[in-house]
Amino acid sequence: MGHPLIDRLSTEMNMPLLESMEVLRAFTARDGAHVLFVPGDPKRNLESADVAVILPELRMTFQGAFDCAVVGDAIEAELRESAGVLKTPSLIFYRGGTCVGGIPKVRDWDDYMARIPHLLAITPELPPASEATSAA
Repeated sequence: MGHPLIDRLSTEMNMPLLESMEVLRAFTARDGAHVLFVPGDPKRNLESADVAVILPELRMTFQGAFDCAVVGDAIEAELRESAGVLKTPSLIFYRGGTCVGGIPKVRDWDDYMARIPHLLAITPELPPASEATSAA
């Protein structure tokens, strides 16, 4: 990742570093809510390090309501496009393998406190059982 505050999320805080779309899909398909941190280029965007500090605080504040991972450079652009959250840094929320929304850029703490409960409450619609089995 190239910035100590971003690197420590994986090295010290045990957040997985997702470096392929296959690994990302497996991570987000697990039960529960998941937040993917898309740092962007910390050399060009000073907010990347700020969000790297904010994310563990959010996870603690929401008492483990979601797990977190860091998105690697190689898949960042593809993820941003598929999630529709183009600005970095961003936090992209998943539930049941489906993106339920994102929070781009650094926000005021009150904004996080208002938006995250809403994102955590979203349950993605699953396809009818007949479609789910035919897609498998």
